[in-house]
Amino acid sequence: MKDVASAAGVALKTVSRVVNGEPGVHPATAARVRAAIERLGYSRNESARVLRRGRTATIGLVIEDVADPFYSGLSRAVEDVVIEHGCLLLSGSSGEEPGRERELVETFCARRVDGLIVVPAGEDHTYLRPELEAGTPVVFADRPPGAGLDVDTVLADNAGGARLAVRHLMAHGHRRIAFLGDDPAIFTAAERLRGYRDELGGLYDERLVAMRPPSLEAIRTDLRRMFALDDPPTALFTGNGRYTVTTLRALERRRIALVGFDDFELADLLDPGVTVVAQDPAWMGRVSAELLFRRLGGDTGRSEHVELPVRLIVRGSGELPPAGP
Repeated sequence: MKDVASAAGVALKTVSRVVNGEPGVHPATAARVRAAIERLGYSRNESARVLRRGRTATIGLVIEDVADPFYSGLSRAVEDVVIEHGCLLLSGSSGEEPGRERELVETFCARRVDGLIVVPAGEDHTYLRPELEAGTPVVFADRPPGAGLDVDTVLADNAGGARLAVRHLMAHGHRRIAFLGDDPAIFTAAERLRGYRDELGGLYDERLVAMRPPSLEAIRTDLRRMFALDDPPTALFTGNGRYTVTTLRALERRRIALVGFDDFELADLLDPGVTVVAQDPAWMGRVSAELLFRRLGGDTGRSEHVELPVRLIVRGSGELPPAGP
């Protein structure tokens, strides 16, 4: 900047005003400064500028897996909001490993991010207390933090969505409804199991529940076991998008009523189309990011706990009646 001031024959403060778009500089002088900037190839050091203001203009985001369409949608929405605020997003995937989650968070904090959005993999978040006490805002998305940590949280209505799915299948004559879901240690999986069980009431049969990380062979094994029962399921409720897709592969064109939690690409083009309980990952990402920037803007109110509604999209698979004898 000193070289620009010397080349333009003006004071350093004048160059600063032109660079930052501040008023009070004669148009001819401003033109001379801009010409010097172009001639010298000057570019403003944004990092130094924000550091002088006490900010790094960066936000940290920890998700489960960027390859998962749900989290890629959430991440993109967060990034859009971050860009709108003139900041840079740093993101990483935990792979559902608590140690990796903590490592990412601590790495972002070491880089002095202004705030964090975390999809937690673990249940112990006491390691965040020093950052929270130092004033770093944190928003948890999709899943809440471990017990004892009261921070802003944005969730979907997981249990309500599961009740909606089971109610829909029961309205089409099904009483033997199986649930195939992810590891019950995961908050969203446990909540969907809770909603499923609550809606079934006395019809609940633990033999129709299988919960573990999705793989084609595991789901095939679980389905074979369930279909071999004296009173097998006539309908399936799958706990997330990846589970639904893998279950469809495992069924190998066998027609059975099915409702999945989470929408997925091409669900409407299958035959029949797949009925789903849809949440909106982009909405969740935007709400989380906007809440974070409200905190960065000075909002010191009580922690907010937002639960976003879900909706049933009817396409055909969930409307198949129980098969005849």
